[in-house]
Amino acid sequence: MTEHTTTTPPEATGEQHEFSAEVGRLLDLVVHALYSEREIFLRELVANAADATDKRRFEALTDGARALPDDAKIRINPDKDARLLTISDDGAGMSKEDLARNLGTIARSGTHAFGEELANAKPEDKPSLIGQFGVGFYAAFMVADRVDVISRRAGSDEAWRWSSTGKGNYTISPATRDKAGTDIILHIKEDANDFLDSWQLETIVRKWADHISWPITIVKDDGEEASANKGTALWRKPRGEIDEEQLNEFYRHVSHNFDTPWATLHWHAEGMLEFSALLFIPGSKPFEFAEPVRESQIRLHVRRMFITDDAGLLPPWLRFVTGVVDTEDLPLNVSREMLQATPVLARIRKAVTNRVISELKTRSKDEADFEKFWDNFGPTFKEGIWDDAEHRTELAAIARFRSSTQDGWTTLDAYLERKKPEQEAIYYLTGDRTEMLPSSPQLEGFRARGIEVLLLSDPVDSFWPDRLGVYKDTPLRNISQFHTDLEKFGAPEETQAEKDTLEVVLPALKDALGDAVSDVKGTNRLVNSAVVLAAPESGPDLQMIRLMKRSGQQVPDTAPVLQVNPAHPLIADLATRVKNGDPVQDIALTLMDMARIQDGESPKDPTGFAQRLTTILTRLPLSDGPQG
Repeated sequence: MTEHTTTTPPEATGEQHEFSAEVGRLLDLVVHALYSEREIFLRELVANAADATDKRRFEALTDGARALPDDAKIRINPDKDARLLTISDDGAGMSKEDLARNLGTIARSGTHAFGEELANAKPEDKPSLIGQFGVGFYAAFMVADRVDVISRRAGSDEAWRWSSTGKGNYTISPATRDKAGTDIILHIKEDANDFLDSWQLETIVRKWADHISWPITIVKDDGEEASANKGTALWRKPRGEIDEEQLNEFYRHVSHNFDTPWATLHWHAEGMLEFSALLFIPGSKPFEFAEPVRESQIRLHVRRMFITDDAGLLPPWLRFVTGVVDTEDLPLNVSREMLQATPVLARIRKAVTNRVISELKTRSKDEADFEKFWDNFGPTFKEGIWDDAEHRTELAAIARFRSSTQDGWTTLDAYLERKKPEQEAIYYLTGDRTEMLPSSPQLEGFRARGIEVLLLSDPVDSFWPDRLGVYKDTPLRNISQFHTDLEKFGAPEETQAEKDTLEVVLPALKDALGDAVSDVKGTNRLVNSAVVLAAPESGPDLQMIRLMKRSGQQVPDTAPVLQVNPAHPLIADLATRVKNGDPVQDIALTLMDMARIQDGESPKDPTGFAQRLTTILTRLPLSDGPQG
C-alpha cells in the first residue's frame, strides 16, 4: 500500500534535521552536474528497491519474522493528477534512525554498511547488491522538487516519513504503512512531465533495469499493473540453455540491427575476476557505421543492472562488437558513470579484448568465412595495428590485403612466402580507390620485374605500416618513397639517347615548374607512363599528405618530386622542342597535372589544364578517317 503525502507539509510537524555537509555538496552535484541523463534517477531508485528486497531475503535466512511476501516486487505508480511518482518495494525497510543515517549522510550508506555484514556469509546466501542506498537516491531531486520516503522496517510495527526539498534540510515524522517496505514519493517538477507517462517509464525500465531479478510493474492509466522487465539475464544462463532464436533476438535488441551475428561469444569468467559476457560480431555493417564515433559501446552491467555503454570495455578498433558484460566485482560508485579508473574494470577490459582477439584468430583460419567479416570491418580492424601496441603483430598476421599479383585477399605471411629470394621488404602502395591502384604508374617498374605490391586504399592504411614498421624481420616500404629499391632487381641500361634527353629536359622542366616541385629526376621505374610523382624519402608519402589536408591538419610544406621516363616518346619530343628553343611552359604544366591525376589528385588549376589540353589537341594532325 502506498501512502501519499497530505496537504500539510511534513516540515511543519516533523523533526527538523540539517543534511551533513557532504550531502549538501552532493545534492548540488547530482542535480546540476553528476548525471548526463535525467532518466537515471529511475534506475537509481529501482536499484535501491532491488537492494532492499535482496537485503530482506537475506535477513529472513536467520529471522523468520522478516520473511518476504510471496508476491514481492517493485511497483512504479505515476499519478498525473497529483503530479506524484511513487516507487514502492517490499524490502527490508528503514527505521527512524536508518532514515536519518542513510538519507542524511553519505558515510553510513545503508547498503554499504549492510555489505560489510556479508563478509562471513555463504556465497549462496549473499544477495545481489546493486547500489549504495543514500548515494544514487539523491538523483531523485533532478526531477522532483520534493521527495517523501515512507518506510517500515521489517519486523517492526512503526513507519516513518522522511521528507525534503533538497535545499539543505529534511524532516522525519511518524507515518503509517500497512506492511514492511519503502515508498519513495516524488513530487514531479513542472519540466519533468514525461516521467508521469507510464509508457515512458516502461521504456526507461527496459533500457536501464530490464534484467533485475525482482518483478517490476508499472501502474497504467486504467489502474492495471503491467510487467516492465523480463527479469532474466540471458548472458548469465548456461550456453546449453539458450537457443539460437533467443540469441538472435537479444543481438537485435542490443545492436539495433536486423541481421544475424557473424560470431557469438558467450562465456563466464571465474577466478581473479568474475564476470559474464555475451558479445556479438555483426553479420553486416551497421547502417550508422559511417558515423565518426570511435568508442566501444559494450553495455556494462553490475549484478544484472545496466550501468553504462560508455565504459570503453573494448578498444576503439573493436567498436563494431556489441553485447553485454556483467560483473560481480565492481562496486557502484557515486556516479555509476565514472568507473573507467577502477583497476577491476581495467582487468575486465583486458580479458574481454583478449577473448575477442582469440575468436577472430580462430575464425580467420576459414578464408571464405573470414572474408565476410573483413568486407564489413576490415578498415576498422586495421586501426588496431596502429593503436594497439600489445597486439599489433598478431593483428597484422590475420589482416587481409589486396595485391598487385593475386586475386582476392592475401595475408602478410602469404606475401612473404611468395616474395623473391633477394627481396628484402614488403612493398605496398596507398591510394584512395581500390579499383584505381592496379593501374597506377607507381606499379609499372615493380610489375615489370615481377615484384608483388600490396594495394592499400583505406584511410588508415597511410598510418599503420609506419607504426608496424617490420613484420617477421621484414620491413614494410611504400613504393612511392622507396622506388630506388628497384635498382636491386636489375634495370635496362640507360641508352646514350636517354641520357641526352634527360640532360636537356630535366633543367627545362625544373625551371618551368619552379616551386611546384622539389626536384625533377629521371627514372627507370616507368614503362608506359611519361611522368610520375614521388614523395621525398624523408617526408610523408603523398597519400598521407592528401589525407592530412582533407582533415584540416597542418601539412608539411614539401613539394613532390616529378620523375620523368626518358624512354617515353613524349619526353623525347619535349627534348627536341627544348633544343629548338620552343616554349615548353604549357607542356611542363600539363605533364605536372597529368602526374597529379594519375596519383588521384585534381589539377591545381582545372580550367587552365583544360585550356592547355585543348590547345595541344588542336595542334595534332587531322586523321585521314577510318582505315581499311
